[in-house]
Amino acid sequence: MKQAYIAGNWKMNMTPSEGAAFAKELAKAIEGTGSKVMVAPPFVTIPAVLKAAKGSALIVAAQNMANHESGAYTGEVSPLMLKDLGVNDVILGHSERRSIYGESDEVINEKLLLALKHDMNVVFCIGETLEERESGRLEEVLERQVRVGLAGVKGDQMKKITIAYEPVWAIGTGKTATPDDANDAHAFVRRVVEKLFSKGVAEATVIQYGGSVKASNAKALMSMPHIDGALVGGASLSLEQFLPIVNFDK
Repeated sequence: MKQAYIAGNWKMNMTPSEGAAFAKELAKAIEGTGSKVMVAPPFVTIPAVLKAAKGSALIVAAQNMANHESGAYTGEVSPLMLKDLGVNDVILGHSERRSIYGESDEVINEKLLLALKHDMNVVFCIGETLEERESGRLEEVLERQVRVGLAGVKGDQMKKITIAYEPVWAIGTGKTATPDDANDAHAFVRRVVEKLFSKGVAEATVIQYGGSVKASNAKALMSMPHIDGALVGGASLSLEQFLPIVNFDK
């Protein structure tokens, strides 16, 4: 049985001082938990959170990174900068990066390959919009995102990649895919990974669910056979809401 992977994406929340205080409490609270736990602070908050989490099991990740190592890319942050800080994990392809900032499958693939080049762990996000789901294109969209996003990745590199399925219509809306709907999507994604690599790789790949995950639905979602973890947004900003998700099995 795979270890559950619970990740908190703070998005554009938490100043360095707020993030450090939160991380210190969270790191202490997750001692002895059976889950793998990660938080992804804003770039400027990362150093303070790293310091607060030092010596603990809490993983500190970046929410994004550039598809270049250096150069004239104003406002961007490279994997070299993240690695120098001590960050080895990054979220790529989040729906907000896709929809608000226009990141294509191809650009996300460039970022993913660059992260792997620098031996980083990636949470690779995929997911359909409500219009795509209602028009019957769910599988078409997910297969395209997986195939293009993972182009050039070798089977043995998949151990560095966690896939996060996040239906766009469920992010921050309070709407959540039913556990069965989410599980069906995860099972389909796993079949695509099997076609690209092998059955062994597909079975070993951790697939998180993201989309209005909260304390009240975490246990039901995590009980599904193809759901291996959660990518949590708003609920990761409060210990009272995040810890019950981390400890969903207690």
